[in-house]
Amino acid sequence: MDENFKMIAKTFYGFEDVLSEELLKLGAQKIKKGLRNVSFYGDKGFMYKSNLSLRTALKILKPIAEFKFKDIDEYYQKIYKIQWENFIDYTSSFLINSVVFHSKIFNNSKYTSLKAKDAIVDRFRDKYNGRPSINSFNPELRIEIHINKNYCTISLDSSGESLHKRGYKKYNSAAPLNEVLAAGIVLMSNWDKESDLLDPMCGTGTILIEAAMIAKNIAPNLNRLSFAFEKWKDWDDALFEKIEDSVRDKEVDFNYKLYGFDISTTMIKKAEKNIEISDLDIDIEVIKKDFLKSKKVDSDHLHMIINPPYDKRISSDVKVLYGQIGDTLKNNYQFSDVWIITANLEAIKSIGLRSDKKIKLFNANLESRLLNYKIYPGSKKTKN
Repeated sequence: MDENFKMIAKTFYGFEDVLSEELLKLGAQKIKKGLRNVSFYGDKGFMYKSNLSLRTALKILKPIAEFKFKDIDEYYQKIYKIQWENFIDYTSSFLINSVVFHSKIFNNSKYTSLKAKDAIVDRFRDKYNGRPSINSFNPELRIEIHINKNYCTISLDSSGESLHKRGYKKYNSAAPLNEVLAAGIVLMSNWDKESDLLDPMCGTGTILIEAAMIAKNIAPNLNRLSFAFEKWKDWDDALFEKIEDSVRDKEVDFNYKLYGFDISTTMIKKAEKNIEISDLDIDIEVIKKDFLKSKKVDSDHLHMIINPPYDKRISSDVKVLYGQIGDTLKNNYQFSDVWIITANLEAIKSIGLRSDKKIKLFNANLESRLLNYKIYPGSKKTKN
């Protein structure tokens, strides 16, 4: 049986708690939250399962070395001493990605990667009189180097392409919502899956598709074409198939409605195509409709997630739009639990409703807020 080892799941700022909860439910051990990451322990099968199943992880890294260094030569020597032949053959290829924080020794991540590459190549030349090559597109081994001051962590990237690339989003908008961000918002909104969910500005359908997978407990990365660990020397195809089957067996039924509106015919067509590609065996309805002219037709509880426009690319006045969203919610969507994600921290004040919760997030590099509004008869306006 494989022994447990440490792994690091990278995520977005603000999603550390949600990711920790995912890992706990999945069966991870020794879970520890960091900044934009969560570390945990598990075996090889759990590494496969975490790549398949985690909704809010961007990458799963496997640290293989941690050390301090006082200068570039010591950094080189300690990387040289790592038994790289356990992970790669001299006839294979690799790629290094480095990030550097607060270092007086390295101020350039490219130079950090270059010195590491030299150390790895020199070790193979000395031992085997041959060397692995660099491959920027499809390497056998992806290496991640993280330096903070004079402390270095070297990890193997088990995921490859970012885990937000689920494989279903072939049709995008000008400002697409990242799949991990969308899944995190749905999870953070505490939707109990005992009510309909509406995305009234659905764009290409990302929130709805992620919500559908959450509703049916479908692992988000079952349709990915590949993971980096499939090229590792210890790749276990039979184990992966066993894990994959066990993940599929955990799917559940969902008996409520998922639907979205968008004012753009083009966006609706793109959403329909993405939903079709996702092949989720769940009914997601997208309708060409102006949310500002829509109305909730019954008094049943409704869960709503809105990602309204908030950048300078739209022609309408954003503050006016947010005011209209607030009025529509207050007048036409009573008995709704509404969550709004926006990076326009000024315009959100125009919503005209008191938020029950505010959560700081980042959408790409934009500081954002996820706000919760409980809409009920007599919802109070804020005093601006």
